[in-house]
Amino acid sequence: MTGIRLAVGIVALEFAAAVTGFVASTLLPVVAGDLDARGDLGLLIAGSTLGLFVALPLASRVLGRLGPRGTLAVGMIAYLGGLTLAASARTAWMFALGQFSAGLASGLLAIFGVSSAIRHLDDRLRIRVIAASSAMWIVPALVGPAATLGLEHLVGWRWTLLLPVPFVLFGRLLVVRAARGDAPDAASRPLLQTLSVPLGAAIAVFSAGFWPLALAGAAITAAGMIAILPPGTARLRPGTPAALGAMVLFAIGYFGADSLITVLLTSGFQLSLGQAAIVLSAAPLGWAVTSLVAAKFSSARFPVVGLSLTALGTAAVAFGGSFAIALVAWAVAGIGVGLAYPGLYIRATTADASGFTAAELATAVITAECVGQLLGRAVGGALSSSSTGLSASYGLFAAALAAAAFAASRQSMRTFL
Repeated sequence: MTGIRLAVGIVALEFAAAVTGFVASTLLPVVAGDLDARGDLGLLIAGSTLGLFVALPLASRVLGRLGPRGTLAVGMIAYLGGLTLAASARTAWMFALGQFSAGLASGLLAIFGVSSAIRHLDDRLRIRVIAASSAMWIVPALVGPAATLGLEHLVGWRWTLLLPVPFVLFGRLLVVRAARGDAPDAASRPLLQTLSVPLGAAIAVFSAGFWPLALAGAAITAAGMIAILPPGTARLRPGTPAALGAMVLFAIGYFGADSLITVLLTSGFQLSLGQAAIVLSAAPLGWAVTSLVAAKFSSARFPVVGLSLTALGTAAVAFGGSFAIALVAWAVAGIGVGLAYPGLYIRATTADASGFTAAELATAVITAECVGQLLGRAVGGALSSSSTGLSASYGLFAAALAAAAFAASRQSMRTFL
């Protein structure tokens, strides 16, 4: 019963993440315009991920001191307070601070929930949970951008930003209730090494397009990542380390591209926000539908083929120059993710000969995906501050996805179904 309740909670949280993602991406051009922050896109899009990563080394400490109920209470207060601050922001800095607080709250329970899933759900159930979680993006992909735009016209972007709150609260409550019997991780994550990752990303965000500073920030982030991920990840050692390396590169490319796509289409291609919202839905919809097939017919080739498709689609969406090309290209990118992600995630959270524990695997997979998101959003946002920066950013995202396909080819996959 615990496993079923936990699975339902994880799926509910994924639905909340889908709603949150579509609201944030759809509103980004509106928020940037209203706050006069077109030159501070990195600040607007990286705040929540920075907060999430700062929370990760603190999560086990907070859980050990407060327990699941106390941690949930603190997390919900920080989440609601941060979202309220972002919704009432008058400057880009205030908006980013609110998003940072909301991300910090999400990170407090991240490792706890994922490690509980690894403990309680076997491979078959986990891959079905991943497929069901992907399916949670279908309805938000179909109606999310249009509903967000409609609500924004009715009540403004500030009230619309609060739309995900009930979904997040419901999912968090389910996960904590299901996993409340689990003991917190005994070992805390290395604080200074872990915090070097958001520190480097923050340097890149605040570089204001100054290349040496942006590169220094990226280097600090990469060094911190190498220090805290399992040995062999940076060298793409076959097995779990290669899968984690592929996860980092995938997150850099896909989430970086996704965070800027509405700005690319409205500012770069002069499309309407409505057209940009339609394109925005294409990749998550393709991801969700394809994941259902990928989970049913698992293959060792899916991650390599899927990530290659995503790399091609990401390059095409940036240089296609029209609504039709962008729509098809971004849909292809999503289909590629749908093929790749279930198998890649399972491999990254399955112990190999190295004998990783559930807590270590949870820490590693969250770290890999969060580091990738941080680098993609921070560097992409910094590059996009210049006139030709959006094209350069998407070239970087496509290259990262191609590298992820290579990394995925080095993992030794097995058939899970």
